[in-house]
Amino acid sequence: MKTLKEIQRQLSQGKFEFSRHGFKRTVERNIGELEIKQAGANAEIIENYPDDKYSPSCLLLGFTKSNRPLHIQVSRDDSNLAKIITLYEPDEMEWINYSKRR
Repeated sequence: MKTLKEIQRQLSQGKFEFSRHGFKRTVERNIGELEIKQAGANAEIIENYPDDKYSPSCLLLGFTKSNRPLHIQVSRDDSNLAKIITLYEPDEMEWINYSKRR
């Protein structure tokens, strides 16, 4: 299973791919590759999903250089690329400091 450091490295270096759902959300939410790299570099795990549908995954919180918060759900499977399952800008009404569910 991938460590946080491995996930951060892959995301920050652009070594990631999208699930079909993740790609759709990236386009819909206007989240660019550079923003993913920036947020991925400093991301922290805020939730773990060891029993996720297809493989263990986790929800990351990271910030872009312009301080845009991003939640990025990634698979923790060992592979050469980080697989982004979904990503979005968290809603302040649903999250405390973007890291804890209300």
